[in-house]
Order: sequence, then C-alpha cells, then structure tokens
Amino acid sequence: MQAGEMPQRPAACLFDLDGLLLDTEPAHARAWQAAASHFGRPLDGAELLSLRGRRRLDCAREVLQWIAAAGGPPLSEQELLAVRQPIAEALLANAPAMPGAEALVRRCLALEIPMALATSSARTAVEVKVAPHPWMTLISERVYGDDPELGDGKPAPDPFLLAARRLGVEPTACWAFEDSGAGVAAALGAGCLVHVLLPPGVGCQAYPAEVVCLNSLEEVTLGQ
Repeated sequence: MQAGEMPQRPAACLFDLDGLLLDTEPAHARAWQAAASHFGRPLDGAELLSLRGRRRLDCAREVLQWIAAAGGPPLSEQELLAVRQPIAEALLANAPAMPGAEALVRRCLALEIPMALATSSARTAVEVKVAPHPWMTLISERVYGDDPELGDGKPAPDPFLLAARRLGVEPTACWAFEDSGAGVAAALGAGCLVHVLLPPGVGCQAYPAEVVCLNSLEEVTLGQ
C-alpha cells in the first residue's frame, strides 16, 4: 500500500523503537556479529536482518543454534550475552534519532493522538537508548520486552495487543509503526494498520499488500 492510500487519522499510534524511532539497528547488528564471530560463526546479512525486532533472549537462542550447527563450542545464553552486551551498550548509548521521528511524535501530541511504545527491548536497555532524547518522554505508555504483563514477544501480536489495551483503544483502530519482519507480523496479527519503515536494501514487495511502506517517517501524514 502506498502512503497516500492510508486512512487520515488513527485512534492511537503504536511505535516500535529500534530502527524506527532510534537508529539503533546498526549497533545491534555489530554487537551480534562481534559476539557470534568471537565464537567462530560470523553472521550473514540475511541472518542479521532476521534478528531485527526480536527480544534479546530470543535472538541469543537463534544465534546459539547457528553456532552449534557450525560445530562451535557449547554455550549458554549468558555466555553469549556476556560478550555481546558490553559492545551493544557502548554503541547504543549514542544512537541518533531516525529522520522525522521526533516530529512525528510531536505531531501526535499536538493532535491529541494517544501513543505507546511497543518494543522488544528490556526496560533497562530502553532507558540507556532514550536518555539522549528528551522528546521520548512524550510517549509515556510503554510495553517493554521484559514487561511482566507481556506473553510472547514479536512476531507474536502480544506487544501490540497489550499496548492498545493500556491505551483503551481497539487494536484495529491503531496505526503501528515498525521496521522489522517480526514487528510487522506482530502488528498485523494484532489487527493494526501497519506502516513499515523499509530497512536498507529491502523493498515493499517483501511485505503483505496491506502494509503501508515508508522510506522515511517524514512521509507520514496524520491529518487534522
């Protein structure tokens, strides 16, 4: 779906964080690549793309399977993350905002459109990433990857269903903004109108026809 075909006004906007509002995905990819390579199993581009939008432990289990299949050493999730996390935290603390992200959030506020964050990142990780971006406090309702009320993470619809419930709106009346395949699947499963910020090298044909494809958040029109 092209951006001009979308309905003009959502009941609420549900935002992913990594790669959508903040440009963190290159940092995540570098950290996963460094950790996997440390144990002798470099990751290819398709594997790194498949990790986008998912919870940290879910990604760690996937990477451990790839390492094991390549004949690597037996590892625990904690051992893998002990290598990854210091690299990720150093990189993520300086992640910039995505173009148009702050303006979109402020536009929602001006139009009194409720907002929620639906992220796979844990609360402590989010706090590190958003610290340099005071405008992120405008999104007060947040569903974290380690939220005690959350069932399954993306690609399950649970994060978006929980976010909509906390805002008191129907998921089908919400616009969800995502950048990953797992996130798009989760938002579609929740019944949202899904907008995908296309990752580098990925075209709109990679997503279902009902998804609104964006090259930048600056393309979003919320109406009056």
